[in-house]
Amino acid sequence: MMLERLFHLADMFDMYGMLLTEKQRRCLELHLFEDFSLAEVGEAVGVSRQAAYDMVHRSEQALEGYEEKLGLLRRLKVEHEALAAIAARIETLRTEDNAGEVDQILQRIARLLGTRREVQHDI
Repeated sequence: MMLERLFHLADMFDMYGMLLTEKQRRCLELHLFEDFSLAEVGEAVGVSRQAAYDMVHRSEQALEGYEEKLGLLRRLKVEHEALAAIAARIETLRTEDNAGEVDQILQRIARLLGTRREVQHDI
């Protein structure tokens, strides 16, 4: 599985995973995050390899359907890009007089983005 596809599925799972049935969620967790083969997934949940394949495939399709209808990941990506652009612009406004305030604002933005930002003291 391509790494980009894996990350996309993981993001969709984080966003929409609770909308799956418990069995779908468990199969997809094992396959995506525990790197179980389909045979191992089937063994872990008590179904055949083919049933595990069907469950994983249907679960991925369900996640894709949720994203297509709701678009929460697309919207989140756009918002993150906008916040990152705002943070970059704010960084250019730093002066000796406002460095502490700029750092506080940038740290708040970093928390919203889910990233850590080291406080910069160079002006």
